[in-house]
Amino acid sequence: MENAHIKKEYSIFQIAVNLIITCLASGLIIGLVYYVTAPIAAEKREVAKQESMRALVSDADNFKAVPDKADWFTAEKGGKVIAYVVPGESRGYGGEIKMLVAVTQAGEVIDYKILAHNETPGLGDNASKEPFRSQFKGKKEANLTVTKDASDKDDIQAMTGATISSKAVTLAVKNAVHEVTEFAGGK
Repeated sequence: MENAHIKKEYSIFQIAVNLIITCLASGLIIGLVYYVTAPIAAEKREVAKQESMRALVSDADNFKAVPDKADWFTAEKGGKVIAYVVPGESRGYGGEIKMLVAVTQAGEVIDYKILAHNETPGLGDNASKEPFRSQFKGKKEANLTVTKDASDKDDIQAMTGATISSKAVTLAVKNAVHEVTEFAGGK
């Protein structure tokens, strides 16, 4: 009965070695998982981007990256540029709103798609839904101003209870239109 309970003591060195081995094994496993999944994740991101662009400019045959413009794409049909798909970003009520905006060479909004946001559900997140989104179609930079006046049909009608989100989305779209107009020369 004397050997029933033997207390084993570990030295600081033994504990440190065990921790180092555990950290190395964990790091190796995480690195291996990343190595295997990174190409798959990159491919999925590219497919999602292509689907988003196709949803914005459904007439386009293909999309090509614009040289010297990060994340800019031309939407082409029959070898001719029919639109530009550019990133838009603005600060809304809940933080950054990131989107893709499709703009014609003449500087008219075709559509936009919000990629990431933290806006209030039921209020600010309605910026990605109808009827707010449809107000932008065909508008030029001069008419991309938020208003609360229901009689002003030329400008963008603010969403009830989400004026900050309305202004943020409109600003991001307006900036994208301005950049495309400057780049394409407003042809």
